[in-house]
Amino acid sequence: MLPAPSRAATASRLDRAWAAALALLLGLPLAWSVLAAVRAGTELSAWQAMATASQTWPALALSLWTGVAASALAIGASAWILSRSFPYRWPPVVRLLGPMLAVPHAAFGIGLVFLISPSGWFLRLVSPWASGFDAPPPWPTSQDPWGLGLIAALVAKEVPFLLWAAAAHLQRADVAQRLRRELDLARSLGYSPATAWWRVVWPQLWPRLRWPMLAVLAYSLTVVDVALVIGPQSPPTLAVQAWTWLRDADPAVNRQGAAAAWLLAAALAVVAALAWWLPRRAWWRRRRTAGTRGRLTGTVRTGNNAGLAGLRLLLAVYLLVMLALAVGSFSGVWPFPRVWPQTITWGAWQSVWASSATIGTTLTLALASAAAALAWAVAWLETAPRAWDEAMRRLVYLPLVLPSVLWVVGVHATTLRWGMDARWSGLWLAHSLACVPYVLITLAPAYGGFDPRYRAVTATLGHGRARFLLQVKWPLLRPALWSAFGVGFAVSVAQYLPTLFIGAGRFATVTTEAVTLASGAQRSLTSAYAWLQWVLPVLVFSLAAWAGRPRRFRRRGLS
Repeated sequence: MLPAPSRAATASRLDRAWAAALALLLGLPLAWSVLAAVRAGTELSAWQAMATASQTWPALALSLWTGVAASALAIGASAWILSRSFPYRWPPVVRLLGPMLAVPHAAFGIGLVFLISPSGWFLRLVSPWASGFDAPPPWPTSQDPWGLGLIAALVAKEVPFLLWAAAAHLQRADVAQRLRRELDLARSLGYSPATAWWRVVWPQLWPRLRWPMLAVLAYSLTVVDVALVIGPQSPPTLAVQAWTWLRDADPAVNRQGAAAAWLLAAALAVVAALAWWLPRRAWWRRRRTAGTRGRLTGTVRTGNNAGLAGLRLLLAVYLLVMLALAVGSFSGVWPFPRVWPQTITWGAWQSVWASSATIGTTLTLALASAAAALAWAVAWLETAPRAWDEAMRRLVYLPLVLPSVLWVVGVHATTLRWGMDARWSGLWLAHSLACVPYVLITLAPAYGGFDPRYRAVTATLGHGRARFLLQVKWPLLRPALWSAFGVGFAVSVAQYLPTLFIGAGRFATVTTEAVTLASGAQRSLTSAYAWLQWVLPVLVFSLAAWAGRPRRFRRRGLS
């Protein structure tokens, strides 16, 4: 039998071998896709055609405006809610995030259009008290040329995501207790709650949120499906324009789309560099804190309900959006300005039920992709050394920070080279690569906060690592594991570009059907698919909450 040091050394070498295999398993398709995307944008003639196209520069300006504005508003709103809720109003805030996170971006955009469009519910509600509303007015309330509807949809969706990313750190008991003590100390010195939060919590929190904030910026600048539903059309955003070129039958136009995707990536890099550089300038820090240097001389308050009230207002918007989709899915004849449909029909849901192949493809892809992403993330966090983990995450997070149109070009080239194009296996690979970053972000804080003393206690009782994982660690981490699986499932269900581009139109999911139908006049069928796009993740999140609940043991009396 090997002595303890030898067993530890052998286990360490075995872990490194497993980590190397896992890094190769995920890193190979990721690196191949990135290199393929690089090769797709190296043709000079494509860049010249893209630069001389009349749509390019107005589309780029519109992308910069909508992406930067939506990201800044989402980050600002999230920081404001955090500053007025942590730590005293924090648990109710966290409980409100689940229902909002479960709503996919495309479904939310479709429902918001049904609310704010000229024939939407908002104008129908005010029509009895307004004159001249016998017909929908020609107002650009959705797909407006300024991108305001797109900005509103992105802000409403990204605020819960940023709060959820912050909750992953603030819900750790050691972090929360330390920050609470530091806040109490700052307030005892006479600082107001808001000033104490900005000086104590935010400087420690925002470096941990740099990847989620970068993901928000990348998504807002490069989103396609939401921009197709609620964004401007003439001109569209550069991401939509690049997607249009990529789907053209002419290979030269396809290369022009790849060049436009790289132009969008360059714009994202410049904006991200400015966002990273600006808070580090001394003059900016002085300006930000100029109005918060003084102390208060009166009674120090212990928080208020403003942050919680703001999040409840956002939740009310979500409920209205989902109610509009629910009513729309049963609507038959619905003339303007009637508030309620004139006839109710099950026709849309019968059509959805008849397309069992679409639902089956969605479920199988989402379950397989989420399971694969969770298995890889758990194995990686169990075996990878810290230095390897930090290096690997830069590659794993690339699907989050690269423009979606550019990323899908690289993944498509990879599946084409490996003989997986237009196959279920190719779609599974693309969905799994998209799920891994979100699953890793969800799971890493729980793994990082796990007390290593449990392993030492298990070892002193003579139990090996397998028994420790199966009977101690993974049962304690069960809520985080199930939550990560639910997040991966929801990410897979929401995939639009990979499903269309890599599937070559042969595989339909509820998301592709909802976005495609949103451009037509089939309100009831569009609502049904958008509602189903929300229901599937909600069911899985509910299952995850049930399976991850704490175990209760019944005490038995002594006989």
